[in-house]
Amino acid sequence: MSLYDSIRNTFQKEYKERSEIYRRRLSVWRTEPAVTPLERPTNLSRARVLGYKAKQGYKVVRVRIARGQRKRPEPSGGRKPGKNIRYLSPTMSLRAQAEQRAARRYRNMEVLNSYWAGEDGQKKYFEIILVEPKAYGKPISRSRAFNGLTSAQRKVRGMRKK
Repeated sequence: MSLYDSIRNTFQKEYKERSEIYRRRLSVWRTEPAVTPLERPTNLSRARVLGYKAKQGYKVVRVRIARGQRKRPEPSGGRKPGKNIRYLSPTMSLRAQAEQRAARRYRNMEVLNSYWAGEDGQKKYFEIILVEPKAYGKPISRSRAFNGLTSAQRKVRGMRKK
């Protein structure tokens, strides 16, 4: 078994068993800001598959997103049948929302990709791989997170089917 396979298996095992390391990690994440820059990815094997490289111009940030559906505000001007819906499912996935938050925070960088890092009862945590356009080498389009060009949004746009 290769090094990255063992890293991936360990990460999955920690989550499934809800190990002490995983629970302690989540309790620390809860106290941090919503968008936190990281020195290195938590799940190195997943980050490498998605394009992360440990060199200048690449950055990883962890984004915290609230779980669950969006609660609608009370309808103004009386109770109307068309607006009498309590909850609405957002059209964008939580992962895509996390990518957009990171892109707004780091305007000089582009979102390369993202992956799930953990979750508890109220929040989900995603790690976003950001890259400086000049450091990437190949031409990279601007505003990838907002134009539906990342992996999380291509799924919604139906671009994974051949």
